[in-house]
Amino acid sequence: MTDLTADAQAPAQPGRNPAAPGGARTVASAVTPALVARLAAGVTAAGEPVPVHTVAPLTGERLATLPQSTPADVERAYELARRAQQGWAALPLRRRAAVLLRFHDLLLQRQDEVLDLIQAETGKARLHAFEEVLGAALAARHYGRAAGKYLRDRRRGGAVPVLTHTVEARRPKGVIGQISPWNYPLELSVGDALPAFVAGNAVVNKPDTQTALTALWARELLVEAGLPAALWQIVIGDGPVIGPAVVEHADYVSFTGSTRTGREVAQRAAARLVGASLELGGKNALLVLADADLDKAAEGAVRACFSSAGQLCISVERLFVHRSVADEFLARFAARTGALRLGGGLAYGADMGSLVSDRQLEVVTQHVEEAVKAGATVLAGGRARPDLGPLFFEPTILDGVTPGMAVCAEETFGPVVSVYRFDTEDEAVAAANSTSYGLNSSVWTKDARRGRAVAARLRTGTVNVNEAYAAAYGSVASPMGGMGDSGLGRRHGAEGILRYTEAQTIASQRLLPIGPSLGMDDERFAALFTTGLRAMKAFRLK
Repeated sequence: MTDLTADAQAPAQPGRNPAAPGGARTVASAVTPALVARLAAGVTAAGEPVPVHTVAPLTGERLATLPQSTPADVERAYELARRAQQGWAALPLRRRAAVLLRFHDLLLQRQDEVLDLIQAETGKARLHAFEEVLGAALAARHYGRAAGKYLRDRRRGGAVPVLTHTVEARRPKGVIGQISPWNYPLELSVGDALPAFVAGNAVVNKPDTQTALTALWARELLVEAGLPAALWQIVIGDGPVIGPAVVEHADYVSFTGSTRTGREVAQRAAARLVGASLELGGKNALLVLADADLDKAAEGAVRACFSSAGQLCISVERLFVHRSVADEFLARFAARTGALRLGGGLAYGADMGSLVSDRQLEVVTQHVEEAVKAGATVLAGGRARPDLGPLFFEPTILDGVTPGMAVCAEETFGPVVSVYRFDTEDEAVAAANSTSYGLNSSVWTKDARRGRAVAARLRTGTVNVNEAYAAAYGSVASPMGGMGDSGLGRRHGAEGILRYTEAQTIASQRLLPIGPSLGMDDERFAALFTTGLRAMKAFRLK
């Protein structure tokens, strides 16, 4: 088998695994039995739980053996979390925020540890694993600094000016039920949990079993930063078995995953009158306008389509190019794609890693082979690379894709992009908006004002102008989420923390009640308030 501990240190032939640097760490040396045992102790699982095994995507070998939780363990996790939450919520907000800021520093200091884990569990390239460290650190810093602004009591206009003193306060929901996916196991577990914690909540998290070590490592680091250990409970098990239990006991549900499962989560939460935020699937589009800088657009398209081997909810699977520049752009894009270096070593250098599972490889292979059989043309890639590892697939560009092909409308969630040409911006916008999904999109043009105008017409929760996805996602003071089948609610910004709170209005009435008083009968009371309402409108009171 090819040495999958290798990473690119110098340009290599397109699609070839670069030579291994001396002394490179292997998956086995990074994820030791002692490390697994230490992290597994953080799973809430009583008695003698049935073990579950995970596999390293880069090698196909066993990675870890972990205890599985039962529905009874989930119930116990909520009991422990509820007890811890009461004392945590009573702490001054500044003390809760300080934990996030300490976590930020520890994460940056110890990032090599978690980068190894992310690569070992997901198979992604180290640069793409670093995106998770970056995202989690941004969230920790932002909410560590801005939580006070988001959660402070706010004076609101009272029912009767001067006489009514009204304040809007924010109270924690209680215990958040969080279900996080395998593709971004650090960012989509701890990154989503941080605003919940600083708002005064506890969290019961069910990470995907394949990537549970990363979530457990993040929990361990956050406890080191000062989070009470009982406040973050982690349960592991098959989704259909313990997923419903996580929703059943939650005061609010945070879910990231497929649209199909998201609908089920939403139905279960709604039946209990419990709120939920759902980041779901996408069929994201990138538009190259006629005036785009084609070199920059081609480089951006590589990032947009092939980061984390396309296993990114906000990555691009549909590429719309103005017909006047299509041939020139595609020549640049295909050349850059063909030159990408595939590798699976635990070091920087490879441009793309592997897929995470046999299931993902099967879907990617099926979509590409079906499209080619139906008449699509492969401009780059198009095949699996078992010589590099069991789950490698070349970054692939498909031209001539038609609506009847699965790759046209279904989410591939792999390193595959379909190309379409357009003649007018109206045509491009209509085509980009033709899907039921609405998560992310990207527009490339030399005219930033024009790009923003086109962006405003796209029905997606985030739009990046002259960037793939990182500009919008990294703007953590602004909300991020999807429209349509891409989900409900938002992470980041005010919405990302206020979703974990209940609004409470406290109104204090002074001097006179809001009702007949001082010998006033009902008719005089009504006449007085009628006059008052007219006066308030005349004085432009809100």
